[in-house]
Amino acid sequence: MKKILVTGGAGFVGSNLVRRLVQDGDCQVTVLDDFFTGERRHLEGLNVNLVEGSVVDAELVEKLAQDQDVIFHLACRNIIVSGQMPRQDLEVNVIGTFNVLEAARNQKVGRVVYTSTSSVYGNPRYIPILEEELPKFLNFYSSSKFAGESYAHTFYEMYGVPVTILRYSNVYGPNQSPRNPYCGVIGKFLTAAIQGQPLNIHGDGEQTRDYTFVDDAIEATIQAALCPKALGEVYNVGTEVETSVNRLAHLVLEVTKSSSPIVYIDKRDIDNIRRRSLNIGKIRSHMRFSPSHSLAKGLLKTLESLR
Repeated sequence: MKKILVTGGAGFVGSNLVRRLVQDGDCQVTVLDDFFTGERRHLEGLNVNLVEGSVVDAELVEKLAQDQDVIFHLACRNIIVSGQMPRQDLEVNVIGTFNVLEAARNQKVGRVVYTSTSSVYGNPRYIPILEEELPKFLNFYSSSKFAGESYAHTFYEMYGVPVTILRYSNVYGPNQSPRNPYCGVIGKFLTAAIQGQPLNIHGDGEQTRDYTFVDDAIEATIQAALCPKALGEVYNVGTEVETSVNRLAHLVLEVTKSSSPIVYIDKRDIDNIRRRSLNIGKIRSHMRFSPSHSLAKGLLKTLESLR
């Protein structure tokens, strides 16, 4: 695993992956990013081949896939953008993913790791959620990401494209820029607490999520590219710990030693999932993956990066 293409490699998770591959893996990394939410500064000081462009450009993707050992496909429109721009969501998340898979097939890439989302589960029947849980699509984002999964499975079954699918759960950590209007709740809470601003909670705050520190998500992502058992498989990437937004807000106030008030505001359209915690027994069994960061530990590391 030496020559690697990372789509969306200037984004939050992508840039953390690229840094790990370059600094610890001594890999030759090409990054494809359209900088819709990605930032060049995330890759400063790294020896990478940075290409500005979109996965929607099939010819460009085909060209960049040549001679690659692995493609990590992270490029997508996130959940908020997907709701605002559903056609763009379709083009990037579905057609873009098809382009990556087709290029991987044509260029005989050794492995494709497609990063999906736990949003495909909607409101699950059981907690923690198994990979076998039936999907429920409550927004365009979950629909488009699951469509990408479907194409990945089809390319694997029909053409033998060596693909592995990961379903991330609420990843947070360094490079989750608070300047980005689509930043996740942890980045927003930490920034507000540092600045003495209110921590705004949508709804009653009792909705739960499985918050995953980015270093743990990256470890799972790299292992997915290396594990022989992972071919054609889907894995949850989380912690199996269910945390309410209220609990998260109080933890943020503790680690920042902030006196910011907690303010409750109206729910958003995307706030329609009540509970989330992922079962990670499968990835633990196949890859011996186990997250090494508690939420408190991850918050402290994220706080250090923001300061």
